[in-house]
Amino acid sequence: MDNLNFNPDGNVLPPSERFAVIEACLFAAGHPLTYARLGEVLGIGAAECADTVEKMAAMYNNPEFPRGVMLIRFPESCQLCTKEQYGEEIKQALGIRRGGRLSASLLEVLAVIAYNQPVTRTFVDTVRGVDSAYAVNALIEKNMIEPCGKLDAPGRPTLYKTTTDFLRVFGLGALEELPAVRLKTDTGEDIEIVPGQSFLGEEPESEPESKPEGESGGAEGKTAESGQTAE
Repeated sequence: MDNLNFNPDGNVLPPSERFAVIEACLFAAGHPLTYARLGEVLGIGAAECADTVEKMAAMYNNPEFPRGVMLIRFPESCQLCTKEQYGEEIKQALGIRRGGRLSASLLEVLAVIAYNQPVTRTFVDTVRGVDSAYAVNALIEKNMIEPCGKLDAPGRPTLYKTTTDFLRVFGLGALEELPAVRLKTDTGEDIEIVPGQSFLGEEPESEPESKPEGESGGAEGKTAESGQTAE
């Protein structure tokens, strides 16, 4: 008999107990845990663990039984998070005075990277029309983006992509859940941008003439305001 479904005591773990073990692990971790890691704890495979978490998510996120936490599923991991609508109460209870909202310029850079990743900083500068060095470094510090390799081009510039924390902060399970964005070009044409569709069509080959951060640029004001917090 395949004993992968047995715990160390030799007993079969019923689904309800699997739920409890996963819940305890996610609560204690406070960050995403992979299905593979949770599966090791339960003695089951990653795919079966993902199926179990999917059933748990239906229970946690059922609007008929409101909870203060939600179960977010990512492609390879999952996490328990508090719901955004209780943010102010949480801050009050924990004595948190400073908010963690992203500035307009950080949101703009984040949007360019999220919809076109992986991209170089030169690409971001070209889309925005301003130097984005400060914003890129700030987003790295907040763990919203991360380096993910080098572009096969002269100088081999660094490529950037969004992180799992980005998905968590914006309540997304995968990048495919990003909404389409409608923009108006300089010629007055309305275009729709979807994840994976470049603003420019391809990576620029050289550094653009950049204006200092804060001056109006090509994409200034095109990102929507967000009430999400970056912790």
